[in-house]
Parts: sequence; C-alpha cells; structure tokens
Amino acid sequence: MRVPILMAIFAFLFSILIDAYIYIDIKKSLKNHRRLASIYGFSSICLWIFLLVVLLIPRREATQSIAFTMWALYSYSTVYISKFIFVVFSLAGGIPKIWHRRSLKLGKYVGLPLAIICFIAMWWGALITRHNIDVVNVDINSPKLPQAFNDYRMVQISDLHVGTWGNDTSFISRLVDSVNNQKPDVIFFTGDIVNRHTGELEPFVKTLSRLHAPDGVWSILGNHDYGDYIEWSSESEKEANLNLLKHLQQQMGWKMLNNQSDILVRKGDTIRLIGVENWGEPPFHQYGKLKASYPSDSANNTGLNDKNFKILLSHNPEHWRQEVTNISNIDLTLSGHTHAMQTEIKVGNWKWSPAVFRYPLWGGLYLGQNKNGELLQLYINIGAGEVGMPFRIGAVPEITVITLHKEPIPYSLKPVNK
Repeated sequence: MRVPILMAIFAFLFSILIDAYIYIDIKKSLKNHRRLASIYGFSSICLWIFLLVVLLIPRREATQSIAFTMWALYSYSTVYISKFIFVVFSLAGGIPKIWHRRSLKLGKYVGLPLAIICFIAMWWGALITRHNIDVVNVDINSPKLPQAFNDYRMVQISDLHVGTWGNDTSFISRLVDSVNNQKPDVIFFTGDIVNRHTGELEPFVKTLSRLHAPDGVWSILGNHDYGDYIEWSSESEKEANLNLLKHLQQQMGWKMLNNQSDILVRKGDTIRLIGVENWGEPPFHQYGKLKASYPSDSANNTGLNDKNFKILLSHNPEHWRQEVTNISNIDLTLSGHTHAMQTEIKVGNWKWSPAVFRYPLWGGLYLGQNKNGELLQLYINIGAGEVGMPFRIGAVPEITVITLHKEPIPYSLKPVNK
C-alpha cells in the first residue's frame, strides 16, 4: 500500500509554503546575491522530488526493508522542521508592521539559531543518543510480597524493533551484555520485538539467545509482532509469520505468555506471573484477554483478586488504566509501547514527553487504585528501539532494573487512575 494521498498532499503543501516564504525572504534580504535565491529554489525542488519518490514507494510487502524509507523521511523532517522554526519566528517578527512599526528581525537573530540547534539535536538523536543505553533502577515495595522474594531483581526491556537495525547486531549485542551485567533473577520483555514481520528477527536470534537469568526470560507480544502492518497474500501466510516468531523466541530460550499465566518459585514461596497478548485500542486489534490469562479457580482460591502477589506483562499501558485497575488487584504491571515518542526532556526530577498528548501514562512508575481501594503499581519502560523514524532525543534506550521489597508502599502520590 502506498502512503495515503492526503499525507502526501499535506507534506508537499507544507514544503512548498515553507520554501516559497524563505525564497522570497532571501530575495528581499540579499538583493545583491540573487544567485543564492536561485540555488535555494533549485535545491528545494530537488527535495520535493526526493520526497515524492520516497512517499510513493510501496512499503507494505513483507520482503521489502523499510530502513531506506525511515532514514529518507527522517532526513526530510530534519530539514523542514528546522525551516519551519525559522519561518515562525520570521513571521512573528513582522507582527509590529500591523501597527505601522518597524519589524523585528526575529527570524535572523532567533529563528535561524534555533533552527540550527534543532537540526543538530535531531541528528544527534539519530547518530548518538539512539546508541546509548540507560540503566534505570526502580524499587517496588509491597507488604504482599512473599518473604523469599525480598530483594528479588528483575530486568525489563521492551520495544526492540530490531528491523530498524537491518542485519547490524552490534547495538542489540551491547544491550544484551548490559542486561546480563545487571545479574537479574529474571528478565521480562514486554513486546514489539520486530517492526513488521518475523524475518527481521532472524539475524538477531543468536544474539538475543545470550540473555540469561536463573528464573528465565519471559516475553509477550506487542502490536507490531502480529504482522498487522503488511498486506499478506493470505491469512495463512500471516499466521505462519506469527507462528515463526513464536518458534524463534522459543529457540532463543524465551518463555512466551500468550494470554497465559505461570509461577515463579523461590524457597517454597511463589509469585504469579501473568502475560496478555496485545491489548489494543482502535485501530489496533484487541488480542489481550486478561480474564482468560488468569481464570478464577475456586478450588485453589485463585483469580484476578486473590491474595497472591501478581505481576502482569501487558504491552499497552492503557490496559492498566482502562481494565486492570477496574477488575483486579494485580500488584505490578509492566508495560512498554509508548517509546516516550522517542523524545524526552528531563530537568532534575521533572520530565516531559510529547507522548503525554496520546498516553496520559507514558513512562516511569505510576501508582493506582482499584475499586476496593487497594494500591496497584505500573511501570512503563520507554523501550530500546525505534519505529517510524530512527532517532531518540533525550529518550535514551532503557534497561529497567526492578528490585522487589517486602515493605509498605512509601509513595505519597495520589492514584493516577482516579
């Protein structure tokens, strides 16, 4: 399938309007250097043609790599977002003319420096930040925790999207080494191991097989793992793609929880581990079935509101907000999915991401409350890979080290879901 025509039209109109403004501005400001305006106009036309070619290349077929398209669209974005910043300040500088006053040269003295900073920041995020790895340490307290699991170390990773790296396993290899160096008792992967199809995973099987923890590596599926972003020739071909992904994870030594549950055992004590398939919101498919994952069993006194300490792996954090806190007392949910939109600003303990406009809960630890007033916790890992465009600005690839403590929850935060 080709890129939607409305998206292509918008991109072209945006480009033409931006370039037309800058072209006219150059001609007015540099009257003795009109050749510069001609060069700018010619380069702009070349960029438009480049964009047209990129947008019209079919990219839904399973055999095609999307790496070129990702880098091409990102290159375009770095140029035109920077240009847009200049134009906004240039137009703002002309506002005094409405009152017949002298215009301000905001475009030249503010817009241009900010545009240059933006361009550098975007390429820094593509060439530098996306290769960095941030180890985040998180303490989870609960009086319900079995004594044998006090100081239990869990590592969470999420959203690898290995297809973005093609056949280059170097980053994923460093990530695996970093995870193993944390010496976790157990490792959890919370979905989106590929971008579009299982073939992307094959070069990384050997590397990811090196992940090791005494209590194993557990995983669930994310929205990108089902092959929903490709036009398959038949439903059976799509099903075979998903079955291959499950087989490869089994080959890697990972244990998948597809709407299932299991237990972690230590010195006779147990933790209930639940994993749901992707709990999607429109237009994503709804595969997750929480009640089926941990069904009620009166004979064993088990169910979503039993007294056992429970950990849920669920790719989409909205599942926690919209369902988990409404029907269960699951103590800890681990999610991914948001990527923090691959952009994050941190100042001390304060942090912000544009992801907040799509996901109220987008990264880090949150406290919630169910209908019975019991406190529930959610941790959102912002992922280690990229989708759509190959960059991470501030939102460094994350490894989360979670340590469990049998202590009262010390948080003074108000439940975020109430």
